[in-house]
Amino acid sequence: MDYRRILSGQRDDPLAVCLRWTARGLSLPYAGAVRLRNLAYDRHWLKIHPLPLPVISVGNLTVGGTGKTPCVAWLARFYRDQGLRVAIVSRGYGAEVGAVNDEARELEALLPDVPHVQDADRFAAAQIAMEELAAQVIVLDDGFQHRRLARTLDLVLVDATCPWGYSWCLPGGLLREPLGGLRRAQAVLLTRCDHASPDALESIRQKVKQLSPSAILAESTHRPQQWRSSDDQTRPLDELRGRRVLAVAAIGHPEPFFASLERLDMQLADKLIWPDHHHFQRDDVQRIAARAQQTDVDAIVCTHKDLVKLAVPRLGGRPVWALQIGLEIYSGREPLCERLTEAVRDAPRDG
Repeated sequence: MDYRRILSGQRDDPLAVCLRWTARGLSLPYAGAVRLRNLAYDRHWLKIHPLPLPVISVGNLTVGGTGKTPCVAWLARFYRDQGLRVAIVSRGYGAEVGAVNDEARELEALLPDVPHVQDADRFAAAQIAMEELAAQVIVLDDGFQHRRLARTLDLVLVDATCPWGYSWCLPGGLLREPLGGLRRAQAVLLTRCDHASPDALESIRQKVKQLSPSAILAESTHRPQQWRSSDDQTRPLDELRGRRVLAVAAIGHPEPFFASLERLDMQLADKLIWPDHHHFQRDDVQRIAARAQQTDVDAIVCTHKDLVKLAVPRLGGRPVWALQIGLEIYSGREPLCERLTEAVRDAPRDG
């Protein structure tokens, strides 16, 4: 997307340079405010509210997609398989009034038996999960910067395709807080490692060890599993191999999604991109249908996050398929699982 090309320096025309340095100048007061806020929590000037059950936070340092939803789903299954009642708590960013956001709808489709409570006051949401839903462990989605609710363990995701947000805090980069914040993490999971070179991965490993030397470090990929439609039909990955497709994305970092499609040997006839958490309106749907007809594609493909918002099996006479992704941890899995299990050792249990 263009703002990433500006922030990263890929665009070096005079306008881009001016915008980039203006944004970096605005980053300085933002970073200062975040440092002050973190200091206030570290010194207990601001109160941190504990709960009598484990809270496992999944978060990241940067804005945009790092693959939290597949990780949250993996984590919820991990604790559910240990016989614990799991509830997911999140802010509900991007949700319309009286509704849940796209991540919640995606997680509901993936984990229909795991309740999800959304509220800007995540401490209040966690209390609801504990008192009304009898949760025994809470998975706090996108909770690393939400320090008001105490957590037992902080798991931070680092996207190997853009790990450090161009080294600047918002708006001059993609960092939500300065990199030093990573020292609070007990575990770090590198995501989308299959989209990074060996040298880039080694550089990221060294940086993580420097910033958070005591954290468990694991590495993962987002592995395509199958195609899924809005009416719960599924197809094997080979179903669209060699076909012409229109790719639709309204996610924070769409490039890895497009790369995954190309790795599945599909012909990307065209791409339509919207901002993260975009709510598809009638005009958007009509635009997708018209573009599918104009480019004469065999199918429209999107992420599962976008499928739950489109909620139609066909557009412009073409089938709409979502690429369902699963998290695969291929390095550091055993120590990570041990740390996650240790975090819930004192969780309330039935019987």
